[in-house]
Amino acid sequence: MYELMVESQFSAAHQLRGYKGKCEELHGHNWRVQVTVSSERLDDAGMVIDFHELKKITNEVIASLDHSFLNEVFPFTEKNPSSENIAKWIFESIRKRIGKDRCDISSVTVWENEGASATYFES
Repeated sequence: MYELMVESQFSAAHQLRGYKGKCEELHGHNWRVQVTVSSERLDDAGMVIDFHELKKITNEVIASLDHSFLNEVFPFTEKNPSSENIAKWIFESIRKRIGKDRCDISSVTVWENEGASATYFES
C-alpha cells in the first residue's frame, strides 16, 4: 500500500454555535490542512497521483473557505464550522474530484493552530 500526503493552508473566521465559551465569539485561524491518499498500485509513471495535482485539487476545494466567514459558507450555514466538520467536508469534496478508480482519500487533518487538530477518515 502506498500513501501520499500534501499540506495546504487557508485563513478564515468562524463562530461555534451552541458552544459555551470564547469560541462562540467571532474569531479566526490560520488553518493548516493535511490530505492523505492511498493506493495499492502505481500508474504507468510509477506514482499514485502527482503531488502537484493533489495539491491543486486540495487548493481548489479550500479556495471557497479562504478569507471567509465560515458560518456564511455552505454547508457551514447549516452545520457548525468546527474543525471536525471542516475536515469531513474537505475529505468528501476531494473524494468527489479524485474518484476511487485512481486512488482513495485516506484522511484529512485540519489544524486550528500548532497544538490543536481534528482528523476525519472512514474505516
